[in-house]
Amino acid sequence: MRHFTDAEVAAALDWPGLIDALREGFRRGADSPPRPHYTVPVPDERDATLLLMPAWSPGRYIGLKTVTVFPDNGTRGLAAVGAHYLLIDARNGRIAASFDGGELTARRTAAASALASTCLSRADAGRLLVVGTGQLAPRLVHAHATVRPIRAVDVWGRDPEKAAALAARLSSAGLPARVAPDLEQAVRSADIVSCATLATEPLIHGDWLAPGTHLDLVGAFTPTMREADDVAVGRARVFVDTREGALSEAGEIVQAVARGVLDPQGIQGDLAGLVRGTAAGRRSADEITLFKSVGCSLEDLVAAELCFERSAHPAS
Repeated sequence: MRHFTDAEVAAALDWPGLIDALREGFRRGADSPPRPHYTVPVPDERDATLLLMPAWSPGRYIGLKTVTVFPDNGTRGLAAVGAHYLLIDARNGRIAASFDGGELTARRTAAASALASTCLSRADAGRLLVVGTGQLAPRLVHAHATVRPIRAVDVWGRDPEKAAALAARLSSAGLPARVAPDLEQAVRSADIVSCATLATEPLIHGDWLAPGTHLDLVGAFTPTMREADDVAVGRARVFVDTREGALSEAGEIVQAVARGVLDPQGIQGDLAGLVRGTAAGRRSADEITLFKSVGCSLEDLVAAELCFERSAHPAS
């Protein structure tokens, strides 16, 4: 059985290839049941979360990811999210490969946002604001820059030192990045706003969004979390990675529906509909679009398949 480290996953999953694989994966479809959430108490800290995420494609592969989220790990210098993945041959049940799940999760999440952006952001979107400084933030920047002509990147985080470090890291990679000292002003001037935080109260206010902005919300994965307020949801055409996941887990969506700000039928489409052409993406240069991602096990399966198949059949 082959095991893939995070470094090997990163080397195998280039952004264009992974984005294209996700497009084909959502077009093809797979069995991706709702993921169960379990609350795990942590003494003297916020509760942790355990998630189990299965998916399968008959005759191809079965995948299972375990995820833990420890919100206070940052105080220990550790990542908040931890994950492991098993890829199983769906023809005989044998384990084909295992993966360190951190890079797999981060890359497929960022690639899904970029895939949505190809349908929802303006084709000329050049200024990107990333909100958050965790492991997802640089990957979101690189993924968005793969599909849009990003010329400037603003970085905002609660910790200015972490924001400065991320901006320097992005700049050294060839992406002109700077720290955004004022979040409101950065949002008002952005073409794409991409959020990856553990916020439970809105950071992004809808009144700040300029016409034509695309809002990419990645961080809030439980009904009690949210990164944007009801005004943002109400002003935007709303899209999700999956309807079932968004309506049960996405804080911005669940809370907006509960307060009557959003009718579930008002969700304009999901990723499958966007790539299949059954849901219309951006319709004008001035409309505000919102993509809410909570993660989908189909994305993990596609990423693991791509990594494994590339290792078995390397390009000549």
